[in-house]
Amino acid sequence: MIKEINFIYKGNKGYCTSLLYNLRRSGMLFSYAVVLTGGIATGKSSTVQLFLEDGFFVIDADKVAHKMLDIHKNKVSDLFGEEYIIDGSVNRKKLGGLIFSTPHEKKRLEELLHPLIFNEIERLAKEQDRLKKPYIIDIPLFFETKRYPIKDSIVVYTPENLQLERLMRRDSSTKDEAQARIDSQLSIEKKRVLSTYIIDNSQGLRELQREYVKVKNQILQDFSKEQPC
Repeated sequence: MIKEINFIYKGNKGYCTSLLYNLRRSGMLFSYAVVLTGGIATGKSSTVQLFLEDGFFVIDADKVAHKMLDIHKNKVSDLFGEEYIIDGSVNRKKLGGLIFSTPHEKKRLEELLHPLIFNEIERLAKEQDRLKKPYIIDIPLFFETKRYPIKDSIVVYTPENLQLERLMRRDSSTKDEAQARIDSQLSIEKKRVLSTYIIDNSQGLRELQREYVKVKNQILQDFSKEQPC
């Protein structure tokens, strides 16, 4: 069903807006969700803060993942060893070092976490869908994983050369280190093409705020449309 909706949307920008409205009214999961994504060091965190300040409910996939890690720390210990638990919590830095250097261990962790993360995000999304107003789900690797059947997405965009500069400055990393991290994700240019909305963060905070306001207003307008075909 999601694929059919996306086909209609992509194929005809002037498609029947009442179709989506009726689907939202039917209570379909993620009906009022808008994904916020981007690339590393493109300014996603700053944009999330703007949505929060405007009263939007934000589901943070990374925070959900951290919560699931700690709730299921005994399973993490069983899989990887007690040395990955410190003071009753998962040592995320140490575990991260393991999974990023060992693809097999990364797969084992993903098999444990991904269903748990999805179920928790699904639970939170159902609560928000009942309110019948748009909300944000912050998913850094939304386009890469393709796990969430959500039609609308925002990409926080920065050209890759600026993305590289910001990442090197932020993390005090070398050019090669920063480029390797950027290359581990889908390119920001491809994400830009796939997105519903774009927030350009290539200037500065003041311009980011202006871009945010434009996109926020467009989202509110799009979700309020109820015109018949």
